[in-house]
Amino acid sequence: MTSTRKSPPFGRTLCAMITPFTEAGALDLGGAQRLAARLVSQGCDGLVLNGTTGESPTTTDEEKARLVTAVREAVGDGVALVAGVGTSDTRHTAELALAAGKAGADGVLVVTPYYSKPPQESVAAHFRQVADASELPVMLYDIPGRTGTRIEPDTMIRLAEHPRIVAVKDCSYDLLGAQKVLARTDLAYYAGCDEHVLALYAVGGAGCVSTVANAVPAHIASILAAFDAGDTARATRLQLAAMPLIEAMMGAGLPGTVTAKALLARLGLPAGPLRAPLLPAGRETADGLLAAYEALIAG
Repeated sequence: MTSTRKSPPFGRTLCAMITPFTEAGALDLGGAQRLAARLVSQGCDGLVLNGTTGESPTTTDEEKARLVTAVREAVGDGVALVAGVGTSDTRHTAELALAAGKAGADGVLVVTPYYSKPPQESVAAHFRQVADASELPVMLYDIPGRTGTRIEPDTMIRLAEHPRIVAVKDCSYDLLGAQKVLARTDLAYYAGCDEHVLALYAVGGAGCVSTVANAVPAHIASILAAFDAGDTARATRLQLAAMPLIEAMMGAGLPGTVTAKALLARLGLPAGPLRAPLLPAGRETADGLLAAYEALIAG
């Protein structure tokens, strides 16, 4: 059995960063740089760009590369940048992985191929081919609620044998399965669901990839910091204190991209509009998000 605490290859507190757009709908690179700098200054030691929260289904390959390059310029070399490259097409995913490396990414986030619902051997082959195509380390993304296909724990265990497959973003809602993989591999497990940040960390996870951190990076970082300091009671209090905002952002029946952009806009931070088919949150939702944020910040 491996040790319970895996070395975090991409930092501990990662934000699944939104992609700011201008009011005309173009990529807002200056806004992305300001937002990234804020996230890092307030506790994030890694950023995930071009993920689902970053509206990757509606950004072009060129925009994805430009975003990575711009954010790298803003945060320097000391912050891990993980670029989302997942598609349903293995060849296209491999091409995006190569482009991410050229743009300045430190690793790639690769989601299970969606819609086609491949069997587990095909899932494993997809990840291996992408890992073979680039020299960047790979974070597997297990989110069956969106893709329709799990990365089964036994498949994770087999994939862990690949030298460049090093981490998992876990949105499976299967804590038992995660512990099975943690006990048998050296994969670094990152909680991809904000309500599981402390729970997964407590059983040996590496940290989190947080959407809520777009708004409250310091608070999310403080949960892990308290646990690392041995103050588990404080870590618990901080996790529970965040739950109203987590519920407002992630449990309101809207994608986290929508709620994150609505809240950031209320806070005067770079966000901009959403790209179709996503529509902006209504005023009542935005009011509720701001109220939950203000209550958390007030302590």
